[in-house]
Formats: sequence, C-alpha cells, structure tokens
Amino acid sequence: MRAPVALCFAVASDVERWPAILRHYRFVRFRGEHARGTGRVEMSAWRDFAGPLRYPTWWLSDMRLDEKEPAIYFEHVEGITRGMQVKWSFQLHGRDATRVRITHEWAGPRWPLVGPAAWRFIIGPHFVSCIARRTLAGVAAEAERLQRR
Repeated sequence: MRAPVALCFAVASDVERWPAILRHYRFVRFRGEHARGTGRVEMSAWRDFAGPLRYPTWWLSDMRLDEKEPAIYFEHVEGITRGMQVKWSFQLHGRDATRVRITHEWAGPRWPLVGPAAWRFIIGPHFVSCIARRTLAGVAAEAERLQRR
C-alpha cells in the first residue's frame, strides 16, 4: 500500500466502516460491549461469481488489535470457518509504503474425511482468498486515497 503503516493500520482496523469502503461487504457489527477494534465482531460479505451470481458469506470473530506490533487478529468462533486464526500484519516497505499481509491458519471444517480437502480445494481458494484479496485491495485504495488528501 502506498501509505504509511499507521494510516494503513487505522483503515484496516476500522472494521465497522468496511461496508462503506468495500462494496463486497454486506455488514460488519460488533456484538455487545467492545473497545475500539477489540471484541466480538459479526461480518458478512458477498462472494461474487460470474455475471450476477453472488453468494452471501457470514462469520463471527473475536477481534483484537496490537498497536505496538502492529497487527490485527481475528479468531473465527462461528460460521463455516470456525476455528480459523487470521492475522493482518503491517510492515514498512521502502520510505513511504506498507506491506500488508493477511494470513489464515485453519485445518478446515470438522467434517469427517472431507473437511481438510474442502478447505484446501474449495473454501480456501474460492471463498476465503477471493474475499481477502478484495478486502485488501479496498483497504489499500482507501488508505491511498486518504494519503493523497
């Protein structure tokens, strides 16, 4: 991202604003009491396919920020990706850019025999990665737009 680490982290961690800047997000809302960027957050995004075809996805995560690292952590606690660990990391890249990396750690759904294969061949590449790429691109576009201002 062509913006400073602090700005990229701020845009990415403001998840309640994601539906306004990311067209594929249906909604993001915290459940119950929460501090900025920390708490149980419900998210839903569209997975677009060819033409007008789209599939609604949904998950519930425990979210926490580490401003010193900086990093954003999510642990999926409900939804098909329950048990997934997600980390957004931010690293200075050159003088005026940030390398943002999203990692997903998960063994797949707890389905006997087919769970790991479902993750590796369907859920991971055709849902999680597709949504994550669009999210990362949208966060980058917003951070770069704010940087230009």
